[in-house]
Amino acid sequence: MSTKLFKNLVVMASLLLIIAPVFVFVAQAQPDLGLNYANDLGLANPADPDPRAMAVNIVKYLMTFLGIIAVVVILIGGFRWMTAGGNEDKVASAKKMIIAGAIGLIIILAAYAIVQFVVNTSTGLINGDTI
Repeated sequence: MSTKLFKNLVVMASLLLIIAPVFVFVAQAQPDLGLNYANDLGLANPADPDPRAMAVNIVKYLMTFLGIIAVVVILIGGFRWMTAGGNEDKVASAKKMIIAGAIGLIIILAAYAIVQFVVNTSTGLINGDTI
């Protein structure tokens, strides 16, 4: 076996050992949203999904979509700045676009933090915790 191949295999194995625990922690970090509450009471209907789960999933998908749009706006602004060719009007327009995208991204992240706080607080209250 060549030295280069051996080095590549060692690097790949090291990266795998470093990255694998991250996926384990992400899988375990999901909060209990009280989705099994109806099952525990015997009220669950497997044909009907839980409205709380649907609402949380819809919010997560919308936030993800809006975040992607904000990043794309920032990238387009950067592309316009790079291709402005020294034209001050184009550079100013590109700067405005980048600033608008950054402000939008901050608003989206703040909204996501608020949603996470509300979901975690309401889940705690449903489970009998105090604020």
